[in-house]
Amino acid sequence: MGIERKARVGRVVGDKMEKTVVVAVESLRRHPMYQKTIRKTRKYKVHDENKECKMGDTVRIVETRPISKEKRWRVAKIIIKGEVVEVQPKEIDANLTSPAPTPKVE
Repeated sequence: MGIERKARVGRVVGDKMEKTVVVAVESLRRHPMYQKTIRKTRKYKVHDENKECKMGDTVRIVETRPISKEKRWRVAKIIIKGEVVEVQPKEIDANLTSPAPTPKVE
């Protein structure tokens, strides 16, 4: 029998490092006294050997041996390819500096 490894599903929130992505995993918990559902988010540094993950992807991660100081997880599968719209700074500046159309008063 094989060992069952811990697995989580989360969203990629950072991909700036080499062969590493940051994955945010959300979990819902009940407050012990007030019984309100609380959403908790935990971020994991995950090994991505082939550099396939991008921002916004939903991925399945599994626990593995320690790869570095903070990496103990690796990407098992990309479930959904996410689309993150990137806006260039020039586009933002152009929208802010162009004068707004003035309404005609009759």
